[in-house]
Amino acid sequence: MQVTRKTPPDPTDKFDDEDYPAYTMGRAAEMIGATPAFLRAVGEARLITPLRSAGGHRRYSRYQLRVAARARELVDQGTPVEAACRIVILEDQLEEALRVNERLRHASAVPGEGSRD
Repeated sequence: MQVTRKTPPDPTDKFDDEDYPAYTMGRAAEMIGATPAFLRAVGEARLITPLRSAGGHRRYSRYQLRVAARARELVDQGTPVEAACRIVILEDQLEEALRVNERLRHASAVPGEGSRD
């Protein structure tokens, strides 16, 4: 399972599009202070899936780089890559569950919305 964005980007504005695959592997690795091998490893662990250019080169988005950077922090603390990727996925799932829970709680508190008792 891979970490995915929850909100769709505005396709008309690639400058602000967090999911636009703008960065090459070398530049992406440099930006997060890792090696290309690390990016390949988190890809193999299915934490992120880079898009491919017409020539087959990996391209990363800003969102993917933030996710990879979080995994790199865990690896730097001694966590194996596979475990770090799983932790990041679980953190993302927990964050989404908390958002859904809050939305449901808010809906049940508003008269006329949510569940009917």
